[in-house]
Amino acid sequence: MKNKFIIISKISLLLVFLVIFAGSTVRMTGSGMGCPDWPKCFGYYIPPINKNKLLWKPNSHYNKNIMILYNGAFYNAKNEFKSTEKFEKNNWLKYTKHDYTEFNVTHTWFEYINRLLGVLAGFSVLFMFIFSFFLKSMKKVFIPLTSIILISIGFQAWLGKLVVDSNLAPFKISTHLLMAIIIVLLIVYNIKKTDEIKN
Repeated sequence: MKNKFIIISKISLLLVFLVIFAGSTVRMTGSGMGCPDWPKCFGYYIPPINKNKLLWKPNSHYNKNIMILYNGAFYNAKNEFKSTEKFEKNNWLKYTKHDYTEFNVTHTWFEYINRLLGVLAGFSVLFMFIFSFFLKSMKKVFIPLTSIILISIGFQAWLGKLVVDSNLAPFKISTHLLMAIIIVLLIVYNIKKTDEIKN
């Protein structure tokens, strides 16, 4: 079980590094607002690949919270409904968390992949936490440690939401990066501690 715990810890570390790399790519390419909402992307679990999907259309079915671009602004569907021949504003709620109103498919998918990697890292850390319960005499060390890492990952996801909602406020981006570094250090310490006990 110790070997499996070490493996899942190293996988978690690798995934967190990939998230940091993806986040750096998002930052360098200006893709941070590629998905203007959170946790979905334009209200979808899988984002659109062309702008046409975001434009309002008559006689079309819309699910709740689906986002459209209409007259230079983003709107969310208040409820599930089918549009008529005319745009009815009472079916929509203007998205006011920020004033970003662009669609760039490259930016969208850079940001989406960054989020997907974040989800994978989160699940990996969750498995690491679960595995810590099976380490017998070492549980007292690793259950608290992996709990801190798991909480840190959850906090990091929340920070990611704040970054998007703030339209990439520099202070929040810096805090987001700092938290990622802290998570890396915690996982490295976790691996080092496991190796020490194993030997």
